[in-house]
Amino acid sequence: MNRSNSTAQPPIPSGKKFDAIVVGSGISGGWSAKELCEKGLNVLLLERGRMIEHVSDYHTATMNPWDFPHHNLEMPTEVLKRYPVQNRTGFTITEATHQHFVNDLDNPYVEEKPFDWIRGYHVGGKSLMWGRYSFRFSDLDFEANAKEGIATDWPIRYKDIAPWYDYVEKFAGIAGDRDGLPHLPDGQFQPAMPDNCVEQHFRQSINKQFGDRKVISARAAHLTAPTQEQTNLGRAKCQYRNLCMRGCPYGAYFSTQSATLPAARRTKRLTVRPHSIVNSIIYDEKLGRATGIRVIDEQTHQWHEFYGSVIFLNASALGSTYILLNSTSKRFPNGMDDSGQLGRNLMDHHFHVGATADYNHDLDKAYYGRHPAGLYIPRFRNLPGQRPQQYTRGYGFEVYTNRENWDHARHEDGFGADFKEKATQFGTWKITLDAFGECMPYEDNRVSLTKDVTDKWGQPVLKMDVHYRENETLMRKDAQEQAVAMLEKAGFSNINGFDSQAHPGLSIHEMGTARMGTSPKNSVFNKFNQHHIVKNVFCTDGASMTSSPCQNPSLTYMALSARAADYAVKALKRGDLPR
Repeated sequence: MNRSNSTAQPPIPSGKKFDAIVVGSGISGGWSAKELCEKGLNVLLLERGRMIEHVSDYHTATMNPWDFPHHNLEMPTEVLKRYPVQNRTGFTITEATHQHFVNDLDNPYVEEKPFDWIRGYHVGGKSLMWGRYSFRFSDLDFEANAKEGIATDWPIRYKDIAPWYDYVEKFAGIAGDRDGLPHLPDGQFQPAMPDNCVEQHFRQSINKQFGDRKVISARAAHLTAPTQEQTNLGRAKCQYRNLCMRGCPYGAYFSTQSATLPAARRTKRLTVRPHSIVNSIIYDEKLGRATGIRVIDEQTHQWHEFYGSVIFLNASALGSTYILLNSTSKRFPNGMDDSGQLGRNLMDHHFHVGATADYNHDLDKAYYGRHPAGLYIPRFRNLPGQRPQQYTRGYGFEVYTNRENWDHARHEDGFGADFKEKATQFGTWKITLDAFGECMPYEDNRVSLTKDVTDKWGQPVLKMDVHYRENETLMRKDAQEQAVAMLEKAGFSNINGFDSQAHPGLSIHEMGTARMGTSPKNSVFNKFNQHHIVKNVFCTDGASMTSSPCQNPSLTYMALSARAADYAVKALKRGDLPR
């Protein structure tokens, strides 16, 4: 197991030049840094938050509930005051996990309409806390805008990215089955996690009784059969603890810390600078290209400049867009963009709609561990050859199961033999179907900069003006109805449909605001995630998404990052991009 300690390094002098600068160290930033280093470039990786080293800095990873002052059941009021937004999820701010989320008081933003911006500012970013579901997009997704005359066309198709999906899946490690669904392409999988008895019953019942849909194993970034390459990085098989958000000391799920960062470090070409808030890109009017990055030190508040031949923006969808909006010059008075689309078309999956139920059978059965991934029902609406729905696009269901057992006894008073006996009894099986639906790219769903409010470092903040529309409302109604219908058909009891009316942002799948497209007139970045005008600037995180297919998007960020890094290095070698 790779138990790396903090790698102290001397201060980086302001003005130093690198071959490449990567802004952000999350899922896409880790991939960009790894690929650029492995292809021979000296890379500066900038992260606005603190350093978190693999294993040694996962301080709560192996703690038991009774090891926490409040048994990990509640948070002190004085601590919660720092997380008024991050706590909106209902599960992120706990004694075990709150350290991985931002202090909202230091990092404000303006909500023109409700928007739940859930963030983690540290090395590794949200790769330490993500849900790990990893699905490919298909041409059903890449062609949808063009066929429907909506927004703008994606500049790529599935054939352009398929080899890169293969590439990143093999390295990251994705557990799943080959299911043969054209709209959810198969990949390079390790064995799927086994079903428990209620999952097995649900899968068999639905697949038998519904011809238009298929229940599959969720494709998740967990190692179930590690390869030699993965074990060489210190990674090990998933231990089925389901404590992933604390950081995995086994490296069993994919994160920057467990996978891309050690791969980049072994090249000896990587420099990591935490506590580095990127303010803007330095643009040279005479050369017509970016020359570097302006940085505010998070701790000292001092300004620095670092220079690079290519710049990769991987600061998250809204983080990268913030930098572009704040990168003003004579050439770009309104931010680094000619299309007028910068800051527009913000999307996030709408979710928390579906149904819950009980399963009163197989009460004498148990299963090993706590599965960190369950079942998935891929999109089954508005597929080719089907009768169109009242809405366009579609949704998929994440399916979660759990068992009422001794864990719930921690909430009850009692002591002695009777209490201990009750705490060891298994209760009813529970199942939840939670839909994740596609949000359309509406041009007036946007973010902009405002100086009416500033952050701790005196910078302007983002103002969110985002809301869902009729298409999402109609989709949610259908999702709830279908969830109830499936549970009824499968013989579950105590079925309850729900719709929590979650606000944009809460799904933590922000996409758009600096989209890819076919022309500088309709988009910010081209088919290689390269800025249309400033050719040595790339963006491969959620900002570049042209639409928001209902699948979880992180695997696509990985593939686009590897593909763009390959293109950038080849362009440098050809001389298309000057060093």
